[in-house]
Amino acid sequence: MGSHNDAERTLGINGLGRIGKLSVWHHVARKYFSRLVVNVGRLVGSDLDVMCGVIEKDSTYGSMHRFLFGVDADPCIRIVDREKKLLEVAGIPVTVLQTARNPREIGWREHGARVVVDTTGAFCDPTRSEDDAKGSLRGHLGAGAEKVINSAAFKIKDAAQSMPEDAVTLIYGCNHEIFDPALHRVISAASCTTTALAHMVKPLIDHLHDSSIMTASMSTVHAATNSQCVLDTVPKAGASDLRRSRSVLNSIVITSSNAARALELVVPEVRQIGFMADSVRIPTPTESLIILNLTFQSHIESDGRSSVNQELINEIYQTASAGTQKGLLVYSEEQNVPADVSGMRAAVVIEAIETHTRTGFADIDLSRIPNIDAKTLESLGDPVVEVPVTHAKVFGWYDNEYGSYTNLMGDLTVHVHRSLD
Repeated sequence: MGSHNDAERTLGINGLGRIGKLSVWHHVARKYFSRLVVNVGRLVGSDLDVMCGVIEKDSTYGSMHRFLFGVDADPCIRIVDREKKLLEVAGIPVTVLQTARNPREIGWREHGARVVVDTTGAFCDPTRSEDDAKGSLRGHLGAGAEKVINSAAFKIKDAAQSMPEDAVTLIYGCNHEIFDPALHRVISAASCTTTALAHMVKPLIDHLHDSSIMTASMSTVHAATNSQCVLDTVPKAGASDLRRSRSVLNSIVITSSNAARALELVVPEVRQIGFMADSVRIPTPTESLIILNLTFQSHIESDGRSSVNQELINEIYQTASAGTQKGLLVYSEEQNVPADVSGMRAAVVIEAIETHTRTGFADIDLSRIPNIDAKTLESLGDPVVEVPVTHAKVFGWYDNEYGSYTNLMGDLTVHVHRSLD
């Protein structure tokens, strides 16, 4: 782990949307980085005072100073130098850049930003070169950064391309320890849903051997995002998801989720499991819910109960919340609603009282399974065997903006920076 003085601790943030702004909040409160450089890439409003308002005010969490420092806190943003676009936010110098849209043209080297977090969602293909005319994640490296962290899952557009060796998907608390500073330069922090899902799945994988999980599926009841429309609009040419052009204020939208694919990069054991994922968008500003369904090949204990049951699953989560995932996974036996987890620093909150299991028996005809020796089948007499199968349902809350995703990506960002020589 490298050593740093304050002068070296400059973080670059590209974009000031939902995750960009909340990343500023996280890091000015945390104070690991002594300076932030935020690239907006365009003018905002009429003057720098408008930029201060953008950072300070939030329709979901309220005023920054009250949210971070309490109801008695005073406003903590001031303009230090208008010409240099230098602010001070909660005692941390924040320089605002407003000219470059292409990451290659942002002066990270001149500002001493060794690590950059890209929160725009516009550059998710790790195979694009740093000189790509439309911009790329690697453009940040060309502009002087040593590591770039993307606040979204990787999406390789050319199917013929494979994941570059220096690209990796990391979720803090699940697989961040595999980060190799000598190898990895382009990092995906996955998505908010994958972050929560990984923390739900990891304890089960660690405790229950993956071969006992037959299938799994996830639905996230997800808050609205800026990819949706406030009012109905006409879909773009070639659009396949027509529901996203419907009013976010009035609609429940069934849509896709790449959380299952991204999960495989973080928890490789799930590749052996048939895993499906989807999303149901609802008209709320933040806080989401994962409904995780799993099917186990179980066995029946001497007392007649299934080896996989509600008590066992809740015990696994309770143990994880006090052990390896302490401070990241929260075990709750309360009856929560979304407002109860808003802003909560947790990857996921397990709603333990809603954990349910049900065991049935499946008749498996071994004669229909390929590559079973005929003599083996003959020796069984009846090729149909009865197998106990347990279905489990687990609920997990997460604040898809600040509480879960931004905080854990902040942890990952500090981890990456600390690894630099």
